[in-house]
Amino acid sequence: MLTVRSIVQSARPSGFPDPAQFAIVEHKLGAPGGGALVENLYLSVDPYMRQLMDGGWPLNEPLGEGRAIGRVIATNSQHFREGMLVYHTEGWSTHAALVAGQEGIRVLEPADDIPLTNYLSVLGGTGLTAYVGVREILRVREGETVFITASAGAVGGVAGQICRLVGAGRVIGSTGSAAKVRHVTQWLGFDAAFDYHDGPVAKLLAENAPGGIHATLDGVGGNHLEAAIESSREFGRIAWVGGLSYYNQYPDMEYRDIQGPDNADGITLGQPPAPRNLYAVHYKSLTLRGYMVRHHVHLREEAHAWLIPRLRSGALKADEQLVDGFENTVAAFLGVLRGDNVGKTIVRIADDSPRQPGPGPATRAHRPTRAKPARGTGPVITSVAG
Repeated sequence: MLTVRSIVQSARPSGFPDPAQFAIVEHKLGAPGGGALVENLYLSVDPYMRQLMDGGWPLNEPLGEGRAIGRVIATNSQHFREGMLVYHTEGWSTHAALVAGQEGIRVLEPADDIPLTNYLSVLGGTGLTAYVGVREILRVREGETVFITASAGAVGGVAGQICRLVGAGRVIGSTGSAAKVRHVTQWLGFDAAFDYHDGPVAKLLAENAPGGIHATLDGVGGNHLEAAIESSREFGRIAWVGGLSYYNQYPDMEYRDIQGPDNADGITLGQPPAPRNLYAVHYKSLTLRGYMVRHHVHLREEAHAWLIPRLRSGALKADEQLVDGFENTVAAFLGVLRGDNVGKTIVRIADDSPRQPGPGPATRAHRPTRAKPARGTGPVITSVAG
């Protein structure tokens, strides 16, 4: 049995989360019967975890949901061997006890010249989300104008690149700063981008797409979704994958919906307001479709077959931001919620050098920097693409 560290949530947030609502605890962990003990190398921090804080994560217990990559260090199963690399979803801990056949586990055999971290970014859940949105839901066609919200984020950056690679005529992104505008246009290849702080989003989008939008991938909601509806051409398509603008304003919105209606009219309350121009979905004959990546995991092999050659060639870039140290996991997560990140944020908690493939041509060289600490979070050491 090893003494391991796990992050627990100690209280539910009201509004933006506070670091004090988390704690690091120590406990004993060993390889289970029919399973293996895994030392985690990399942890994923993602915006959807803000919703887990409202009810998906249990209080005062190791968080049982969160993508990670680790290496088997002890095994009681023929399905695992020591040194094997494993992807799993057992959350923010230094180690994980995995059982063969457990949902969310898969053995990783990284493709040649593909860094291991890519399996939490372009080849992980965020990359699959982007691939499904562009290729399966929107089915972006050559010459079309496409709008990508949160385009400097983990999903948006990959989605915009895929649009460009399938021949979109114009790819437009929204971001949260002038630096991010430069990043997505100069590094990721977007044709245009704007900082949503510079004015009404609908006006900014219309200025960048005077001929209208054929397709939108939206992970923000609110005024971004309204802008997409407003600028959509007749028969336009909108793939709605998240609501970053809602997460801190409408706690429990996903989990209350699962619980069912909570008033006499049979309506679940606590939901964000509908877009003010929702009726345009009707008179423009738009398609507005929500989706969750968990319903499309059957497309992972297809996505990898499409993405990996383009990563190797450099046509597709893995935009990653590495944060060093398990103790900085919560700070990294809160940074993603604030929009401090560029690309996919990954927490590196152990050395992967014995098994790590050499850096391939598709991942931009990282240069270590020290990020400005957020108030109350302590220093975060990052490695930023840029």
